[in-house]
Amino acid sequence: MAAISQTSIATAITLSPLSLLSQSSFYFPLKPPGTTAQPPLTSLTLSKPNHRRHFTSCASPFLLSSPPSLSKPQNLEPFPPLESNYYSLQSNTDCLIDVDDLFNLLRLSVKYTDVDLARALHASILKLEEDTHLSNAVIAAYLKLSLVVDAYGVFMGMSTPDVVSYSALISSFAKSNREMEAVQLFFRMRGSGIEPNEYSFVAILTACIRSLELELGLQVHALAIKMGYSQLVFVANALIGLYGKCGCLDYAIQLFDEMPRRDIASWNTMISSVVKELSYEKALELFRVLNQTKGFKADQFTLSTLLTACTRCHAVMEGREVHAHAIRIGLENNLSVSNAIIGFYTKCGSLNHVVALFERMPFRDVVTWTEMITAYMEFGLVDLAVDVFNKMPEKNCVSYNALLAGFCRNYEGLKALNLFVKMVQERLELTDFTLTSAINACGLLMKLEISRQIHGFVVKFGFRSNACIEAALIDMCSKCGRMDDADKMFRSWSSDGDNSVIQTSMICGYARNGLPEEAIYHFHRSQSEGTMVLDEVAFTSVLGVCGTLGFHDMGKQIHSHALKTGFHTEVGVGNSIISMYSKCYNIDDAIKSFNTMPAHNVVSWNGLIAGHLLHWQGDEALAIWSSMEKAGIKPDSITFLLIVSAYKYTSSNLLDDCRSLFISFKTIHHLEPTSEHYASLVGVLGYWGLLEEAEELIHKMPFEPKASVWRSLLDSCRLHANSGIGKRVAKHIIEMEPQDPSTYVLVSNLYAASGRWHCSEMVRENMRDRGLRKYPCRSWIIDQKKLHTFYARDKSHPQAKDIYSGLDILILECLKVGYEPDTSFVLHEVEEQQKKDFLFYHSAKLAATYGLLTTRPGEPIRVVKNILLCRDCHTFLKYASAVTGREILLRDPSGFHCFCNGQCSCIGN
Repeated sequence: MAAISQTSIATAITLSPLSLLSQSSFYFPLKPPGTTAQPPLTSLTLSKPNHRRHFTSCASPFLLSSPPSLSKPQNLEPFPPLESNYYSLQSNTDCLIDVDDLFNLLRLSVKYTDVDLARALHASILKLEEDTHLSNAVIAAYLKLSLVVDAYGVFMGMSTPDVVSYSALISSFAKSNREMEAVQLFFRMRGSGIEPNEYSFVAILTACIRSLELELGLQVHALAIKMGYSQLVFVANALIGLYGKCGCLDYAIQLFDEMPRRDIASWNTMISSVVKELSYEKALELFRVLNQTKGFKADQFTLSTLLTACTRCHAVMEGREVHAHAIRIGLENNLSVSNAIIGFYTKCGSLNHVVALFERMPFRDVVTWTEMITAYMEFGLVDLAVDVFNKMPEKNCVSYNALLAGFCRNYEGLKALNLFVKMVQERLELTDFTLTSAINACGLLMKLEISRQIHGFVVKFGFRSNACIEAALIDMCSKCGRMDDADKMFRSWSSDGDNSVIQTSMICGYARNGLPEEAIYHFHRSQSEGTMVLDEVAFTSVLGVCGTLGFHDMGKQIHSHALKTGFHTEVGVGNSIISMYSKCYNIDDAIKSFNTMPAHNVVSWNGLIAGHLLHWQGDEALAIWSSMEKAGIKPDSITFLLIVSAYKYTSSNLLDDCRSLFISFKTIHHLEPTSEHYASLVGVLGYWGLLEEAEELIHKMPFEPKASVWRSLLDSCRLHANSGIGKRVAKHIIEMEPQDPSTYVLVSNLYAASGRWHCSEMVRENMRDRGLRKYPCRSWIIDQKKLHTFYARDKSHPQAKDIYSGLDILILECLKVGYEPDTSFVLHEVEEQQKKDFLFYHSAKLAATYGLLTTRPGEPIRVVKNILLCRDCHTFLKYASAVTGREILLRDPSGFHCFCNGQCSCIGN
């Protein structure tokens, strides 16, 4: 349950009948002088004397909240007269015990967690005449000893249970994941004619909160108003907790405003409710009002909640203010506050802040150590996280799960799986989170056989009934080339429950496997059938697919839906909106979406930088990076990669700045460069023509470079037609990845660009001998909310005849104004005219022609291509834009090309 409800209800229970009852003195008679030592309490048995029993008056028997005093009061005789209210305890020597001492002994059984004593007392009490107060005391003792079944047995044996009996059991059931039993017991109490009191209302509202039973909670609220309990602080706090947990923030605020009296739990409950609804600014405003309200002072729960809010919305300055306030009021060293501060600086500060705070903490618990594991993993320091884990004085399943999730976050799939195997071997508790992380680790490795083993483990132990685990399995299968298995799992899943997360995983799987059309179709079908409720993950996934496809109109519709449902305030959804607009050639709306987000994280900034890079705007990307630094946002590995890449797209050569930045990311931001970062720097050096420096950089790398680094240099060699360096580079790549066809194509194109046709054809022949095929080039355009896909010389489209006729006319018009087909990359040894015919019907030309034929005059034509645009298509589309007077927007893996009036916006023009 959310922390808000725990506090409000815990406060109410603390001040329940168990502790509000009057205290009285208790007398436990001592042995006479000269006798043997007092026997242990568990050896005593209770026998009923012959005289008539009577009970001393007492406000309530529920006196288990404080230990009894066993010292003899000074004004009493050592042995009371037989006529008084005492019983005989049979042991080695007889002694008398007052009935009130039974309550003392029950209290002692709770204090020392002595189950045997509690059961012995219960057995003895059963021999006496039934008394509701004494039975309630036994119920309370059993509940505090976590013996719910025993407590329920006592309750069922009572002939006349009262409101205290019922309230204690209802509260226990509500807090023991037995909410429906709590509700049934409440109705049974009402049916027996017993009216609820304020503690009954808190207990049943606890059940409503935990089971999210808003409708029942509304009825309980109405009953509380009718009986005059709704204005009591404890009941009002529970009601605010209910409305906050069920998303009815307006009701919670109204109830809070109307409270005639509040306590700190009221403020905490309200603050947590607004945090849950992502109203972080409102939470901070409530905190400021609380500090100005006389008689109230923030406690550790207030500060922990606010720090969590600041962490989620990346409110750096506000979080530091809360930290400063904790120091002022002496709560910085409170364990829960310190743990929350560590969590805040993990996301919104530096590693130095986190380590310094950890080292000066006077006390640490398992949560503290686990937070440190998370912190090191967040900063990419996997070895240090493992070291902290190994030093932990105490570990639990949460600690293991933090390490497991950290491995996945840092793409250490093999380490994650090894840890999972260790957890299984040591018979540690496996939670849904554990299994989800293990499945995600398989997805990272993308190993078919390993994925089948983990899949079999999950099925064997019966975990598939969980929707989150099922969704993770579908996601894993889609990453490991098992889309057929993913589809079978999806179809076999019961549609009776909520399967939104399953639907989302299938949409992501289709998009990941190059099937975006199926992803969009699946989304439309799920919406029409009402089988998918859009949540944060669903919005993020569908917006991602829209961005991948360049489906601008649908992306705008999803954005509008997010605005209506309020999900646009979710940071993840906002980030997806930025990415979607950027990929749909709408950088203005991407910037507007960024500026209107209530909170940002590092992904938000990365998305905006990446959007500018897609539009070849390196200078603007660097300006965003400067603003990011000023805002105190901690960069991550992706930021590092993007900023280095930005220097390829700047208006002037800024290589010195780029080199300095590369070094600063390690020295200042403590980010270790990976192969991807080196590949980016090599690409920048290569773009500006420094091929020798780029090659030397690779040789000086502190670790073995991956093929991606060499491939970046090979692409630069192709750009500058340097076959000398390219030949050496190609040798490295082919040795590392002999089965990757893209390498052979790149080398072949390099030779073709430098006129070495024989070498080019030899590379192609080698590729064919190995059974490798070039990835098919594919272009698509969206018209009337439908995806139209084209391949080179493809005539499968229903309107192929009209498209080819239109393209022939367009080619003739372009030839008239100076277009000359570039046959340098046509690798077939055929006549020149045949080479031209081969070039004329590339997929990009077919898609652009279809757009010219179907869109209205004045509308831009939006084309997306899955591989880099070839030189001839680039030249042709420039002429086509001049001849037709239309704007043609084409996105390929390098970014956007805006063809307008015979010019292109890309850096190569």
